Amino acid sequence: MKNPVEDAFGQARAVADAVLFEGYVLYPYRASSAKNRMRWQFGVLVPPAWAVTGGEHSVQRTECLLEPRDGERLHAELRFLHVRRRTVEQLGADGAYTEVPELELADRVVVPWDEGAEERVLIHAPLIELTEDQAHARAVRFDLPPATAYEPVLDEDGTTLGRLVRRRERLTGELRPQIEELPGPYRVSRLTVTVHNTTEDAGPESGGREAALAHSMIGTHLLLGVPGGRFLSMTDPPEWARPAVADCHNDHTWPVLAGTEGREDIMLSSPIILEDHPVLADESPGPLYDATEIDEILSLRTAALTEQEKREARGTDVRASEVIDLVDSMPEAVMERLHGAIRGLREVTGEEPAGRAPAPATGLSLPDGAGHPWWDPAQDAEAMDVPATVTIDGETVRAGSRVLLTPGARRSDAQDAFLFGRHATVEAVVGDLDGETHLAVVVDDDPGTDVRRQQGRFLYFKPDEVAPLKEEP
Repeated sequence: MKNPVEDAFGQARAVADAVLFEGYVLYPYRASSAKNRMRWQFGVLVPPAWAVTGGEHSVQRTECLLEPRDGERLHAELRFLHVRRRTVEQLGADGAYTEVPELELADRVVVPWDEGAEERVLIHAPLIELTEDQAHARAVRFDLPPATAYEPVLDEDGTTLGRLVRRRERLTGELRPQIEELPGPYRVSRLTVTVHNTTEDAGPESGGREAALAHSMIGTHLLLGVPGGRFLSMTDPPEWARPAVADCHNDHTWPVLAGTEGREDIMLSSPIILEDHPVLADESPGPLYDATEIDEILSLRTAALTEQEKREARGTDVRASEVIDLVDSMPEAVMERLHGAIRGLREVTGEEPAGRAPAPATGLSLPDGAGHPWWDPAQDAEAMDVPATVTIDGETVRAGSRVLLTPGARRSDAQDAFLFGRHATVEAVVGDLDGETHLAVVVDDDPGTDVRRQQGRFLYFKPDEVAPLKEEP
């Protein structure tokens, strides 16, 4: 049966995939890296016996508000990863396979690793069958039995060197949707969908968290669709719906409107808090699996890996290998886009200023040469006129002045604290969009001074965070 919201689900899956694989493998993308030994942080549903020991959960609950309108059916898609525990075996001269810690190939070093295979559970149910007295009939149970798969490892001339062994442990679960019409003048219903890991005979006595993960649902999230209906935003609902939204109970997940902007018949319930209608940045070149880092930084660091490190990454996981190949083949124009873009003003002006580069994501900056960039307050006729000098402790400070950095505890971060007592040179006196005056400086003896000046990327301090240095006679 064709799902009438399949196209909309397809659009939402781009974001859902980012949720599903967030943290799957982190820079430097090698299994030997310490931060790749503690994995699977989001949307983990463990068997009930493990849940009682604390730390993880076995149930995920989604509640949201729905105006059925002309909608008659719920289309739900549960998505998660199921661990495939991969070991490496070498083929001996006697034809027997022996488990080894690694297997050297020309372009990679293959090592043991926990892969994640995507699983989906679907529901297509009439809303009338999801009412309280009939919901039990629509509970969907699934059973993924244990399995073992083998993949030969071949060298460049096709000779078998060994094999990969992938083992999957049993995982059972249940998906329970239910709908309840709420009292009041508005025809609105509360849709509840719970996801249960029901795996039995898998408890803490069989091992720690690593053992539990083999029987767990990972990155668990839901796509919900009601063609002809309207989901209400849980983040910014209509005023009349706010009390009902406050009564909704969501455990270990958060539902947001999904699909294209303005669409209201698709909901994504994610273990990572998102805004309504989330989208991937246009500048992002592909999945890097580490959304806590900036794509530009990740790409530059990945490009700087040694060839041996890249071989280890390629042997860790096919997704890690794709990241290495993506960065190695990234055109310069794509790398330039990773600096980012400011979209907020486009929503107001409706257009993008021609011939002006976007501001770096690091905040204030200066143009290369005379004039002001489009985002500088000086571009606004009504903006504060920033003076070319400021007076500090009776001394006039301007571009070229040397100062002592004295950031205080009131608003300093760790980087400022490290610079306390350092000497610096003022590059310019600038203003921000809030009318505040700042000094753009470079630190003396900074080996990157030439690059900072060329790119217009400086450190910024308020006048009361520096002290003038008198020139020696």
